[in-house]
Amino acid sequence: MANVLIVDDEEHLLEVLRTALAAEGHEVVATADPEEAVRVLREDRMDALITDLKMAPLDGLELLSAAKTMDREVAVIMITAYGSIETAVEAMRRGAFDYIIKPVKLDELKMTLDRALAYRGLLRENVSLKRELAGRYRFENIVGTSGAMQDVFRKIEKVADTDSTVLIYGESGTGKELVARALHFNSRRRDKPFVAVSCSALPESLLESELFGHVKGAFTGAVSNREGLFKAAGGGSIFLDEIGATGHAIQASLLRVLQEREIKPVGSTRSLKVDVRVIAASNERLEEKIRAGTFREDLYYRLSVIPIDVPPLRERRGDIPLLVEHFMRRELAKRGRSADLRMSPDVLDMLMIYDWPGNVRELENVIERIVALSEGGSILLDHLPENILMPPEILDATHAVNLKAFVQEKERAYIQGILRETGGDKRQAARILGIDLATLYRKMERWKGGGPPQEQEGPVLRRGGSSGTGSDSNSRLPQV
Repeated sequence: MANVLIVDDEEHLLEVLRTALAAEGHEVVATADPEEAVRVLREDRMDALITDLKMAPLDGLELLSAAKTMDREVAVIMITAYGSIETAVEAMRRGAFDYIIKPVKLDELKMTLDRALAYRGLLRENVSLKRELAGRYRFENIVGTSGAMQDVFRKIEKVADTDSTVLIYGESGTGKELVARALHFNSRRRDKPFVAVSCSALPESLLESELFGHVKGAFTGAVSNREGLFKAAGGGSIFLDEIGATGHAIQASLLRVLQEREIKPVGSTRSLKVDVRVIAASNERLEEKIRAGTFREDLYYRLSVIPIDVPPLRERRGDIPLLVEHFMRRELAKRGRSADLRMSPDVLDMLMIYDWPGNVRELENVIERIVALSEGGSILLDHLPENILMPPEILDATHAVNLKAFVQEKERAYIQGILRETGGDKRQAARILGIDLATLYRKMERWKGGGPPQEQEGPVLRRGGSSGTGSDSNSRLPQV
C-alpha cells in the first residue's frame, strides 16, 4: 500500500476520497490547504498526490511543480472540472500521471491510482537498476591490487570515455566481459544499450543475421525483416566475445563497420549507418591466427587500437584474499546471513596454492559452494571441492605427499617469485606478501637450515605459475 496525499478545497469531497482510499489500505493525508500540502510533501515521503486543479492561494499546477521539485517520481493525479481539461492536459505535460473529471467516480480514481503507483514502481526500479549497473561495473569495483590489474584499471580509466575500439585478451573466466561493461558504464554511452554476443556460440550463417539483421525473404525462414544486434546497440556499445572464432565473411563485414560505420543486413542492397562502439575479446592471440591464415590482418589492426590484457588468476595470486572476501560478502548478502563467517588459515592456503584453470569464475563458484555448505561460523577444509584439496599434481604422484611439505614448497616458490619481481627488495616484497620484514627473514633463514629444496624432485609436479602462501596467512585471513 502507498502514502497518498489528497488536496481539495471541497471538504465533503475531501472526506469521501480519504475514506475510500483508506479503506483500500492506503495511508492517507487529506488537506484543503495547498500550502499545508507543500509542508507535508517537504516533511513526509508521499507515493502519490491527488490534487484539485482550481485552488487558492496555490493552484494545482503550482502544487504539481512543488511536488516534482521535491520528488520527481511522485505520482500526481489531477482532479478537474470539465471546462478545465486543457489545463489538465498541460499538467500532464509537466509531469502529472493522469487527470480525473468531476464528479469523481471512486472506481475510476482507484484504478487510476493503481496504475500511477505501478508506473512509479517501474520508474524507481529503473533508476535502481541503472545505479546498480553503474556501481557493479564501475572499474574501481573490479577487485585487484596486483600490478597487472592496476595496469588494467589505468587503461580503462584512460579510454572509457572515448570511442576507441578496444581488444581485450584473457583466458576464459578472467573477467573480459566485466572489463567491457566497465568501459561502457564509465563512458558517455552509459545510458544507451550494452549488447554482448558470443561469436563462438552460433554458426557463421546465423551469426551474420544476428549481428547485421536480415530482410524478408533473404533465406528460408526469413518471413519478416529483422533488426540486428548492431542496430539494437545504437548509440551504445557492442561486445564481440571470442572474435577469433569468426569466419572470413563475418570478418569482412566487421571491417566495413569499423571503417565506414555502416552495416548491410543479409539479403539487402542498402547499407545502414550505425553509431556503436565496438569492444572485442579473445582468449587466443589474434597474431597467431593471422599467421595461421584464419584471421584478417587488416581487421586485427582496426580492432586492436587499444589492447587490454587481463591476467589469469594464477599470475596475480596476491588478489585471491581480496576476491575471496568480496565473493563471501556477496554470497552472505544474497542469503541474508550475518557477516560473521570465518575462513580457517588452512583453507586460504589451499586457495592460494591452487592454479585456478577456470580463473576468477571458478573461484567465484567455489566460494558460492563453500558458503552454501558452511553451517557454523567457520569455513573448513572439508568444505572445499576435491580438485582443490587433491590437485592433479598430487593425484598423479607415485606416493603420498605430506601436506605441510607441499604447502611449504609452494610458499617458497611464491616468495622467490615476488623477490624476483621486486629485484630482491625484501621490504617491498614483504609489503606485497602482507607479512612483516622479520617474518620474511625468518622464512628465508629456515630455507638455509634445510627447508624444502628449490627444485624438489619427486611427486610434487608443478603446473605453470604455481605459488602459494604459508603459516602467515592470518595477516590476510578473510573475515566477513
